[in-house]
Amino acid sequence: MVTTPGQPDESRRDAWTAIRSGWRGRCPVCGSRSLFEAYLKMADSCASCGLDLENFRADDAPAYVTIFAVGHVVIPLMLMVERAYRPDVWLHAALWGPLALGLSLWLLPRIKGATIALLWSLRFKPE
Repeated sequence: MVTTPGQPDESRRDAWTAIRSGWRGRCPVCGSRSLFEAYLKMADSCASCGLDLENFRADDAPAYVTIFAVGHVVIPLMLMVERAYRPDVWLHAALWGPLALGLSLWLLPRIKGATIALLWSLRFKPE
């Protein structure tokens, strides 16, 4: 099959390979670091292979997954610390606020890249 720029080989798309590439902010087709133009701004197309990325919209899914993941990490830690040491409220705020914020900022672009790559691997076509 002959491919044209913006239209990669359609014969096979391994979801896990694509998700790993997206997690690292790389194109799910060629693996070049061209998925994002800025922190969360998707590129219009891959600079290397020409994959049209405009059709793959993650919308709110990465934010929901990030909140879910951060909550499942921070809340158990917070409860274990509370039960073991009973620190003051100001210490909880000083510990868990920055941890939740930092973890959210670290995870969000990775989850967004993985979501975009999953949409590509599933041959998602918007209406």
